Amino acid sequence: MPALSMECQSNVQTLPGAQAVPLMYYRDADGLEADAVIELRDGRWAAFEVKLVENQAQSAAHSLNRLARKVAANPAALNPDPVFLTVLVGAGEYARYDRELGIYILPITCLGA
Repeated sequence: MPALSMECQSNVQTLPGAQAVPLMYYRDADGLEADAVIELRDGRWAAFEVKLVENQAQSAAHSLNRLARKVAANPAALNPDPVFLTVLVGAGEYARYDRELGIYILPITCLGA
């Protein structure tokens, strides 16, 4: 699995309150992965996939939704549903929520000043 780029990781970790939240990744034996996962102490969580271009967002969204279903099926999960799922894209027109996919699509340029 490609590592989260240093620029992307730096931008994600500069979000308000992010310093107190460890940034992790997820990969299992079935090949399911998320490039970044944050989990708060109370169990709330969110996941990110990072893609170079926006036309890869749909496949990334399917992977994130598969992860959400897997967590929801785990009886040990403190909070089975994610707070949000996001595909960070290197190049994209604008930030938006895709209702059909159930994810945010966010160009990385929206994270910086």
